Amino acid sequence: MLMMGISQFNVFEQWSPMMEPYADSGEDMQDGEDKKSQPLYWVAPMDVNFRRDKPGLSPMGMDLIPVYSTAAGEGGPGAIKISSAVVNNLGVRTALVERRSLQGEIRTVGYVRYDEDKLIHIHPRIEGWIERLYVQAAGDPVEKGQPLYEIYSPTLVNAQEELLLALDRKNSRLIAAAEQRLHALQISSETIAQLKRSQQVNQSVTFYSPISGVVDHLQVRKGFFVKPGTTMMAIGSVEQVWVEAEIFERQVSQIYKGAAVTMTLNYLPGKVWCGVVDYVYPVIDAKTRTMKVRIRFSNEAGELKPNMFAQVVIETESQAAALLVPKEALIRTGRMNRLVIALGEGRFKSIEVKVGRFGADYVEILSGVTEGERIVISSQFLIDSESSKTSDFKRLDSVSADMNDGDKKSERMP
Repeated sequence: MLMMGISQFNVFEQWSPMMEPYADSGEDMQDGEDKKSQPLYWVAPMDVNFRRDKPGLSPMGMDLIPVYSTAAGEGGPGAIKISSAVVNNLGVRTALVERRSLQGEIRTVGYVRYDEDKLIHIHPRIEGWIERLYVQAAGDPVEKGQPLYEIYSPTLVNAQEELLLALDRKNSRLIAAAEQRLHALQISSETIAQLKRSQQVNQSVTFYSPISGVVDHLQVRKGFFVKPGTTMMAIGSVEQVWVEAEIFERQVSQIYKGAAVTMTLNYLPGKVWCGVVDYVYPVIDAKTRTMKVRIRFSNEAGELKPNMFAQVVIETESQAAALLVPKEALIRTGRMNRLVIALGEGRFKSIEVKVGRFGADYVEILSGVTEGERIVISSQFLIDSESSKTSDFKRLDSVSADMNDGDKKSERMP
């Protein structure tokens, strides 16, 4: 709607090469220098993209019009002029291109994970049948030494009988060998001592939790047949947790081990957890083009639950001084990045720029602008849409390249 209103009242005035004088109109020049100036190039009256480095005819048979350096001084192709009243109505704001260090932060998301250094996987070393299961579901808390499951295994029965036979023979070597075999099958010292006292074989044996934590990935139920290699369950400690955050490929160079991190959770608004980057994964995900960063957080209160969603802010190192502009000034399209330059006296022009690093509020510009230039940081999309109709998006030092492009285009025309 705003664009329609602007076009209706003709607030944009296109600076066109066709408005420039011909080479032989010296009477209209105001000083001697303009009389001696030479045209930069010639363009077609009906198509400013058709350019030549000498006079001639356009594809429509019309005389080419010369473009002088004075046109470039006023902004060149794509420059537009807006009245001061419209500038105020649009709320156009500007900022200077500055050279300073880029101190920023990376805002991303992450997920709470178990500390895999303390994650224990429970596998049987014998085959048998689960007679009883003491945990019912993933997420059940367990304490160290708490019963997990009871199993019947012919292998365990035979191992117990061998120990009792060695005890009957009072052969110390056989006794030691039988005890070592039971230990290798993960039978606890307490169970072996009980077997020696009772002199009775247990048809089923109970196994206990090696750590305190939370059950994860419970894969068995009562009556299941298991064998060596079967993953029955995992137990993870929640006293300390990991948070795995993802960063984009372009941000990888800004991340380092030890960087300060703050984290917030939706279910506890207002509370902030502080930590540091513990590990930077060396591999980029081929599908998402992101890389994982691991952060450790103490969780003595148990408020951080595995698989929770978190907002993460990672502080980045202060970089060397560079040309910076506010992020809000950048116009990003699928093919290029642009800024709108304020040329003064209500004149504006869109130009193409090359973008470098991104900070929290600023973005680095590698080429396209110089320090001290004034750029538009609000309403620039409206101005850009009007300027881009005729703009070449290039600076004045690229005129020769434009002329070559015009030559190639004319060669393809019949």
